[in-house]
Amino acid sequence: MDSIRLDKWLWAVRVYKSRSDATEACRGSAVRVNDSIAKPSAKLRIGDQVVARTKTLTRTLSVLGLTEKRVGAAVVPEFAEDLTPKSEYEAAREKRLNARLFKHEGGGRPTKKDRRDIEKLIGPDY
Repeated sequence: MDSIRLDKWLWAVRVYKSRSDATEACRGSAVRVNDSIAKPSAKLRIGDQVVARTKTLTRTLSVLGLTEKRVGAAVVPEFAEDLTPKSEYEAAREKRLNARLFKHEGGGRPTKKDRRDIEKLIGPDY
């Protein structure tokens, strides 16, 4: 096997939870291979560099091996080398923490107090 579909590889090395998530990310221009936007059917080869954007994190991976089967988390380093800077992980962690802090617990429309708190946080001209 000298090449594999990009969406299959992204799913197999656990970048996305499902293959359909990987396909949608490729269609939404969230995945680049060797600095160019890639389609889900793009052929991936050993040595390629993949940049994949998820909800909170942009991961940079180098392709070390090809597989069509989903592998365990302990085996992923055999197929992909993580080149993502530590600052990306810190920023993603901070985003997750902030999302928990400012989560609106009530259902439906925010109250007047909620609106004031939001305006205080982000400013009234947002």
